[in-house]
Amino acid sequence: MIMSTTSQTSFSGLLRNRFVQAILLSGLLLQIGIWVRNYAILLFVMEMTNEDPFAVSMIYVAEFAPIFIFSFIGGTFADRWRPKRTMIWCDLLSAVSVFAVLATLIFATWHAVFFATLISAILSQFSQPSGMKLFKMHVPGEQMQMGMSLYQTMFAIFMILGPVLGTFVYQSYGIDVAIFIMGISFLLSAAALTLLPADQKEDKGKQASSVREEMAQGFRYVLNSRTLTLLGGCFMSAGLAIGLIQPLAVFLVTERLALDKENLQWLMAASGIGMILGGALAMVYARKIAPQRMLAFGMIVSAAGMLITSNSTVLWLTLAGQFISGLVLPAIQIGISTLILQNTESSFVGRVNGILNPLFMGSMVLTMMMSGSLKPVVSLVGLYGVAACLFGIGVFIISPLLNRSFQPSIMEPVGGGAPES
Repeated sequence: MIMSTTSQTSFSGLLRNRFVQAILLSGLLLQIGIWVRNYAILLFVMEMTNEDPFAVSMIYVAEFAPIFIFSFIGGTFADRWRPKRTMIWCDLLSAVSVFAVLATLIFATWHAVFFATLISAILSQFSQPSGMKLFKMHVPGEQMQMGMSLYQTMFAIFMILGPVLGTFVYQSYGIDVAIFIMGISFLLSAAALTLLPADQKEDKGKQASSVREEMAQGFRYVLNSRTLTLLGGCFMSAGLAIGLIQPLAVFLVTERLALDKENLQWLMAASGIGMILGGALAMVYARKIAPQRMLAFGMIVSAAGMLITSNSTVLWLTLAGQFISGLVLPAIQIGISTLILQNTESSFVGRVNGILNPLFMGSMVLTMMMSGSLKPVVSLVGLYGVAACLFGIGVFIISPLLNRSFQPSIMEPVGGGAPES
C-alpha cells in the first residue's frame, strides 16, 4: 500500500513537471504531423507510381538516410548548443521547408514530396539529442524511467492511431492538406517548446575543444569498449535486417493477403498494441533480467514474428506475427538503451549514440535501397527469411555478453578513453 501511494505520488509529481508537460505536448503534435506525413506520402507515391517497389523504398531512404549521415554530428552539437533554442529552431525550419514543398507540389512536380520527409528527418537529428539532454537536466533521477516509459507509451499509442489518422487524412482531403497539416504540427510543436524552462548558460570551459576533437574522442571511446563494439556489430546486423523488409510491409497486404494497400494500417495497429503490452511487461521485468539477455530474447522472438508474418496468407495470422514483433520491441529498445548507459560515461552518451545509430541506420538504408530491386528476384517470403537470419547473426555477435552481470555504475568523464567492459 505504501509502495502504491509512493508510486502514485511520483507519477503525479512527474505530470506536474513543467518540462514533462511541454515535451509531451510537443511530442504529441510532432507525432500527428509525422504519421500524417508517413502514410499520406506512402499512399500518394504508390498511387502516382502504380505501386512501384523502388519508389516506395526511396521514401524510406529519404526518412532514414539523414539519421545515418547527421546523427553523430547532431549528437556532438547537442552538447555545444542551447538545447531549447535548438529544438525550437529545428521545428520552425521544418515547418518552413514543408510549406516550401507544398508550394512546389502545387505549382511544379509531385516528386517534391520526398523532400518533405528528407528535410524534417535531417533537422530531427539535431533536435532529438537536445531533447534527451533536456530530459536528463529537468527530470529527477527517480522519475527518469517513468518519464521515458510515458514518452515511449505515447509513441506506441500512435503506432495504432497514426496509420489510421494518416490514411483518413489522405483519403478524405488529399496530399496537399496532409502536407499542410504536417507544417502546422511543426509550428505548434515549436510553440509548445517555448513553455520549456529557459536554457542554462553554457559552461564556457566545455567549448575549449573543437568539434573535430570531440568527434575523435567519441570514436576512441567506443573502440576502447568491447561491449560497445559488440553492440555496434549487433546494430549493423539488425539494421541490415530491418532495412531489407521495412519498405516491403505494404506488399504483405497487397500480395500475400490480396487486400487493398490501405489495410496496412491494421498491421501497424497490431504492432502498436503489442508494443503497449510489451512496454508494460518490460517495465515489470526490466530489473530482473540482464539487459543483454533481454535484447537477445527480443531479437530471437522478433525473428520468429517475421517468419510468421511473411509466410501467412490469412489476415489473423499476419496480425499475430505483427503483434509478436511489437510485443518484444520494447525489450529490444530497453536492452539497447540500458547497455549503452551502463557502459558509457555521462559526457559521452550523446556521441556514443551518435556513433552506434549511424551503424544501424547506415546498414538499414543500404538494404532499403536494395530491397525494391531484390524483391522480384528473391521473393517477398525469401527476403523476410534473410532478415530473420540476420537477426540471428546479431544475437550471435552479442553472445559473449550473455553470461556477464552488468551493474549500473557509470563513471564521470576522466578523458577520451572508456572503461574496458
